[in-house]
Amino acid sequence: MSDEAHLSAKQSGPRTAARVSGPHGDSRRTCSDSGTPRTRSQEAQRLITITKRADFLAANAAKRLGMPGFVLLIRDRADGDTTKRLGITVTKKIGNAVVRNRMKRRFRSLAHEILTDGGHVGSDHVLIGRAGGVERDFAELRADLLKALRRAGG
Repeated sequence: MSDEAHLSAKQSGPRTAARVSGPHGDSRRTCSDSGTPRTRSQEAQRLITITKRADFLAANAAKRLGMPGFVLLIRDRADGDTTKRLGITVTKKIGNAVVRNRMKRRFRSLAHEILTDGGHVGSDHVLIGRAGGVERDFAELRADLLKALRRAGG
């Protein structure tokens, strides 16, 4: 005698179908979501991040502006490209990873607030963190960055 003879052949109530996407993707998305990217004006474009070591070394030989919380390096690339680029560096002398990452987040926010409109067109901007930069008030950092940009001529 097998156990299969005692199983019921009836379905046990209504069941929902498994979630399988349709042949044309997700039907909940509107057609405008998959359109071509919109072009933005030059002022609305974000800063490009510097990632190559050679670009940091080139900026190190450029104009240097020391402030209490950071050092700003500005290098005119002179390549005809009008984009503004941003590099941030914080050494291990400043503190542990938590402190360094906090400082980088503050610098990134500060740079996006000020450099998108007030930075030098076609230049690399590198912010190097100093020991007092983490404890320094954000308004003071903002004033320092504006002062450094004015001293640099932009």
